Amino acid sequence: MKSPARLAGLLAAGLTLTLGLAVAQTGPVPNNQPPPAIDELPVPPPPTVQAKAWILIDYASGNVLAGENYDTQVEPASITKVMTSYVVAAELKAGKVKRDDPVMMTENAWRKGGAGTEGSYSGFEVNKTAPLIEMEKGMVVQSGNDAAIALAEHIAGSEDAFASLMNAYAKRIGLKQTHWMNPDGLPAEGHYTTAHDLALLGRALIHDFPESYSLNKIKEYTVGPITQSNRNRLLWRDATVDGIKTGHTATAGFCLMASAQRGDQRLISVVMGEPSDDQRINDSQALLNWGFRFFETHKLYDANKPISTQRVWKGAENEVRLGLTEPMMVTLPRGRYQQLKPVMDVPKQIVGPIAKGQKIGTVRVMLGNKVLAQRPLVALDAVEEAGFFKRLWHELLMWWNS
Repeated sequence: MKSPARLAGLLAAGLTLTLGLAVAQTGPVPNNQPPPAIDELPVPPPPTVQAKAWILIDYASGNVLAGENYDTQVEPASITKVMTSYVVAAELKAGKVKRDDPVMMTENAWRKGGAGTEGSYSGFEVNKTAPLIEMEKGMVVQSGNDAAIALAEHIAGSEDAFASLMNAYAKRIGLKQTHWMNPDGLPAEGHYTTAHDLALLGRALIHDFPESYSLNKIKEYTVGPITQSNRNRLLWRDATVDGIKTGHTATAGFCLMASAQRGDQRLISVVMGEPSDDQRINDSQALLNWGFRFFETHKLYDANKPISTQRVWKGAENEVRLGLTEPMMVTLPRGRYQQLKPVMDVPKQIVGPIAKGQKIGTVRVMLGNKVLAQRPLVALDAVEEAGFFKRLWHELLMWWNS
């Protein structure tokens, strides 16, 4: 990501007061350097995708670059196991389970998801244990339904209890159109999600638990005498791809959540309901290539660093620093960075006292007439109320300037 110190400087320097709002405007390119060439050509449409629902997002900004039917409910199939991975990682971090916990391959897990079933399996022996991290590899790399069930039983006592955990964590992540019924993704009434929610889930796993996410790039895994390959064939086709998960059932079709990182940029694609394994691979590759070719992502502002200093009335301090609680990332068509216009809206008169973290205004980043990103501006420091005489004097000045 490129740090836009220059853009931040322009934002602060271009601050002008209006009757109701203080609006920041960009100025000329600093140091009298000519701006880089601007690509005025429009971004071509994304490749044709045969999936029933699909989406492509930028990991850093979360911006949707393209998609169709991505808020339509679909069956997640084995992509469900990404949510199972998230729960396992969260419970590990909380200290509720450990990587070397002995996880039992119960008869229930073996009968529902073992080698005798039609679905994918890990190969762990029934009524024997394996370390939690090895059982997780059996689920992630081999897509073992039996391993997913065994992990669920170990962590929550039963599949139903684990599904409750899945839904609780999904709500925390912000998945709004998702409901889980099991840890493996086998068809079940009330088990659904959307391509958009799955992309957000993949983003959350990468961000929150990178170590657990790294299991997704393992190309093969051996249990006893059985070695199985990762079903995500993009791992062999594209060296920049490091995840995430395939899925398939007769009713869900062929599905794939993929992620790749090229340089500092990461993209996540999700295709659901593809007609074949080859098609889900080809469409995912085409979407990733298109996104990397035509879009770029920049970090415009850091978290908890001032991007503006504003006058304070009736405060013990005469100024307050404004900033953001989290970094502002923006994704835009390549070659158009110089066309970004930051705009800051703050009240004309800011009156103390002010609490740290109090929302003071808004910063928006525009590309033409389109808002690419918008975040609340907050006070980075507290400002206590001024004494009586200073407040009285400022009251007079405020009236005079109004």
